[in-house]
Amino acid sequence: MPNWIERKCTERNLRMTDQRRVIAQVLSDADDHPDAEELYSRAIQVDPKISLATVYRTVRLFTEAGIIETHDFRDGRARYETADADHHDHLIDVTSGDVIEFVNDEIEALQHKIAKELGYELVDHRLELYGKKIK
Repeated sequence: MPNWIERKCTERNLRMTDQRRVIAQVLSDADDHPDAEELYSRAIQVDPKISLATVYRTVRLFTEAGIIETHDFRDGRARYETADADHHDHLIDVTSGDVIEFVNDEIEALQHKIAKELGYELVDHRLELYGKKIK
C-alpha cells in the first residue's frame, strides 16, 4: 500500500521512480526531522544505487509540491518532515539538537488574538522555541 507521500505525489501527477519511492518511504517512516545526509544514509540501506544528488532533487521536488516541509533549526542543515501531520510547533534543544514537537492551545489562541488585534486573520504560522535543558 502506498505511503502518504506516494499518494500525494500521485494526486499531484508526479512521476514516482523506484528511488523516489524509497526516499518517500524513508521520509514517511522518520519519527525525527532528518536532513538530506541522514535521508541518504537511510535510503542507501534500501537501495545502494541512490545518490545524494537524487535525495536533494527529490526533497526539493516534494517541498515544491507541498508534500514535505523544510525547517531550518539554526544548525546549518535543512531538515524535513511530512506535511501530513496536524499543526504543531517545535522546541529545539540548542545543546543536543533534539527537536521536540508540541501543541499548546493557549499559544495558538494568543497568536490568533494578536493577529486580530493588529487587523489580520491568521492563516498560517510557524513557531520555533530554542532552549537548554534545565539541570
